[in-house]
Amino acid sequence: MKKDPTDLRPVLWREDKLIIIDQTLLPGEERYIELKNTEEVVEAIKKLRVRGAPAIGVCAAYGLYVALRERMRAGRPAGRAADAGTCFRQAFWETAAAIGAARPTAVNLRWAIARQEKVFTDAEKAGKDPEEILAALLTEAKTIHAEDEEACRQMGENGLTLLKPGMGILTHCNAGALATSRYGTCLSPIYLGEASGYGFHVYADETRPLLQGARLTAWELARAGVDVTLICDNMAQTVMRKGLIDAVCVGCDRMAANGDGANKIGTAAVAILAKEFGIPFYMFVPTSTIDLATKSGNEIQIEEREGAEIAEMWYNKPMAPAGIKTFNPAFDVTPAAYITAVVTERGIVRPPYGPGLKRIMEQYEL
Repeated sequence: MKKDPTDLRPVLWREDKLIIIDQTLLPGEERYIELKNTEEVVEAIKKLRVRGAPAIGVCAAYGLYVALRERMRAGRPAGRAADAGTCFRQAFWETAAAIGAARPTAVNLRWAIARQEKVFTDAEKAGKDPEEILAALLTEAKTIHAEDEEACRQMGENGLTLLKPGMGILTHCNAGALATSRYGTCLSPIYLGEASGYGFHVYADETRPLLQGARLTAWELARAGVDVTLICDNMAQTVMRKGLIDAVCVGCDRMAANGDGANKIGTAAVAILAKEFGIPFYMFVPTSTIDLATKSGNEIQIEEREGAEIAEMWYNKPMAPAGIKTFNPAFDVTPAAYITAVVTERGIVRPPYGPGLKRIMEQYEL
């Protein structure tokens, strides 16, 4: 049965609990799990139980609150208020550091932690006690959550102005509802278009080695009744050559000041192919993912993951020789020259990206 795509929420705050969909179990099982402490939050982010730059940021903001709350409940210090304050301060900064270091590439993780760090620092300066500071951290997490949901909806509306009814759209990895608070980034205009009868046909790259396109994008699009066809990554050239693709829409985990965008491994190859075939390549980038402090993609730290994801993870038995060397970067960087337009919740930016991104971010800060 066709389901409303906007009801898919990978991160939930419910009854004072942080709950996520365990995305490692999809598409076979839709299971929700609670994250209660630092170790569980870090493990969920590292093991991709929660993934997608915006969703990671939201989870981290709530996660810092629940982890700090748990530490204080488990070991509330006795004695003088000054001693209690020192222990609370140490617990906060240790927890923030642990969660902030869980994954290196997606800027939303550190961005969300930095927002909570500012809340903590401001509250301390104002003389607030630990309970008041915890309340302020929860309020900020809820604000980050609501902002992301609205940003995704607005990106959908902006992105839909670039697309026409009946288009064939290629996407890579998963930048849908599962990667955000709601709607998605690059899938948001597809969902809005579906509701308005646009009749898109989406070709979803499987996205090796973690198969986010096969397990997640194909699952959520089919769940919503969108016409979707799953292809292997190395089939992108073929569908383009056959004239089946009118636009490429992808997400982004970090965009540098010059418009270079880091996204799931394989995205850059799709961008190069799209340019060769004269197909517009649109990168959907929440302003929370734009990092003006990073001058170019050359400065983006690319996460490298375990080789077992390539050789063993999705097979009944290992599919590579025992002991073989592996190289498993989780992301690559698409140079700005291959990006037709950057879609944000604040508007669409076109080359040259440096001035446009700066303008968008200045507007965001106001």
